[in-house]
Amino acid sequence: MTKIFCFIAAVGVSLISWSGLVAQETTPILPEGWDPVAEANQVMDRLITVTGPEVKGAHDAEMAIVDRHAYIVAEVDEHHSGESAAKPWIYSTLSVVSLDTLELEEILPIAKGEQIFKNETLPVGSVFVPRILQISDDTLRCYFASEMPGKRQSQTWYRDFDLSSRIFEPTIHLAYLKTAAGTFPMQPKYLYEDAQRFGFSKKPKDFGLYLFDSFKEFDGKLYVAINNYPGRQNALALVHDDFKTFEVLGHMNEPQKYALSEPAVNQLPDGTWIAIIRVDGGNYRFSTSEDGRVWTESVVLPFVSNGASSKPTFDKINGLYYLGWQVKRDINGANRSVFYLDVSRDAKTWERKYQFETENSFQYPTFRQHGDDVWLTVTQGDESKSRKERIMFGKLETRK
Repeated sequence: MTKIFCFIAAVGVSLISWSGLVAQETTPILPEGWDPVAEANQVMDRLITVTGPEVKGAHDAEMAIVDRHAYIVAEVDEHHSGESAAKPWIYSTLSVVSLDTLELEEILPIAKGEQIFKNETLPVGSVFVPRILQISDDTLRCYFASEMPGKRQSQTWYRDFDLSSRIFEPTIHLAYLKTAAGTFPMQPKYLYEDAQRFGFSKKPKDFGLYLFDSFKEFDGKLYVAINNYPGRQNALALVHDDFKTFEVLGHMNEPQKYALSEPAVNQLPDGTWIAIIRVDGGNYRFSTSEDGRVWTESVVLPFVSNGASSKPTFDKINGLYYLGWQVKRDINGANRSVFYLDVSRDAKTWERKYQFETENSFQYPTFRQHGDDVWLTVTQGDESKSRKERIMFGKLETRK
């Protein structure tokens, strides 16, 4: 069992004290002799494929679980492995899986570029980075970005899905971004203009604005971490009660010399916000905030070392923090083939619960608790350099 110690303490709103404090020994979470590699192998052995046989590339899956079914959204490519916002044929799907039988019951298309709906026609472009949220007893809302880099501003849309009939509404609708300047269609330029107010100086991008780390409830309110991946922008947003308006609360972009993107957020036991942020070309960095609005300059913390350029995860499950991160180490030369999932009671003392190692890759996972069970989706592949070929689903663990 691997145990890592680090004390996390926020001091003020502009500076943070991370060093010089070491957590005291606590009662271990995991039993003596716990083998994180063996446990991870058992998880991977029971995963099933939830993308269709016609799919050659898939990525960016998330899910909602209602009753005894998982509803998994993903972007898919029937022509090539990997993914790119510049590929106009990429579209998004919804897979329905029974939790009791692990049967893939159906796969439904959400939207495609140039698709004609009852009220709108999507323009040419990829339908990218879908997200899903249960907004009522009977309705799932599926969000997606319509993109054509260099040609127009990307736009986030949503389409509602009726659970009882398993039929999508024939209409699509705009999602909105609220900033200090007003409420606008959810497009990259409005996030960029808001970040400029706080000294953001990188070049604007006309695509890449996504609902990224979604959706998390704190103190009765719903939040999402949003980002513009090519623009290297990151922010925390409040989800309004209409489930279509996302209010930017604060930006986490410093220091700007780093290529920061794809944050995952949570709260420390004292209520302090904390984000782990991907760094292209470097190790993950952490930023904190007392109120979700003013964020500290990000720093590297010792319990995450040798991190790779990939999506992190930061969840709280059954009272424990689960911190997931990609390691800059490969299995037989495969991309993103090692992923750690560490657990902690207090975000001070960490233990390695799962160590995923596979040449099929283990990248961009999502974890969701449902009752006593924790379920996951993850991107994997067999042969391509990216290893982005299919979406897998299965059970991580059951609370004992």
